[in-house]
Amino acid sequence: MDRTTLRSRAWLVGIAALCGVWLVQNGAATRTVAPQPSTAEAFAAGPELRPGSPVAGPLRASEPVRIRIPGIRVDAPMTGLGLGAGGSLDVPAAEDRNLAGWFRNGTPPGAKGTAIVAGHVDNAEGPSVFYALGSLEKGARVEIDRRDGRTAVFSVDAVEVYDNEDFPDRRVYGDSPHAALRLITCGGGFSPQTGYQGNVVAYAHLTGVR
Repeated sequence: MDRTTLRSRAWLVGIAALCGVWLVQNGAATRTVAPQPSTAEAFAAGPELRPGSPVAGPLRASEPVRIRIPGIRVDAPMTGLGLGAGGSLDVPAAEDRNLAGWFRNGTPPGAKGTAIVAGHVDNAEGPSVFYALGSLEKGARVEIDRRDGRTAVFSVDAVEVYDNEDFPDRRVYGDSPHAALRLITCGGGFSPQTGYQGNVVAYAHLTGVR
């Protein structure tokens, strides 16, 4: 296992904290598990841009401040996420249900490379910012407002769900020659004892700038 994979596995330790709190505390039998992506929204083969979708040139780095995903009614502020103990990725404050986080030591959304944005699926009070991420469809629009006054507009290429044991580190976290975006929350199988057993990942690329 190389250093990149080790780092990615450590990040998953942090991302696991995004999962299933509301369902575990209140009983899965009486609650609705978050939407999961259908096979129609997965990549047809390997990771690739959606055919016919434009590709915009990357922007200079600038801090993201807000994310909007009209298709699933997300409109949320953003906060920077660092690395915690053992190299695990920090997660947004669980008590704020409408907050997304981006990995501030990596690529900012809109710049060249792969930007990572994570959000809780729920908290103790109910669904959180990325609860409906698994219902996104190919071609869905993601808008991220940046500190420089520009809005980076992304188009979703695929939405996939992975068990923790089969998480494709390089596919999700690997570098990109264009401005790429990964949106991550918890999903997959659900256990009333431990919550979700995997992750939903939406893949997108920059298609425009406002």
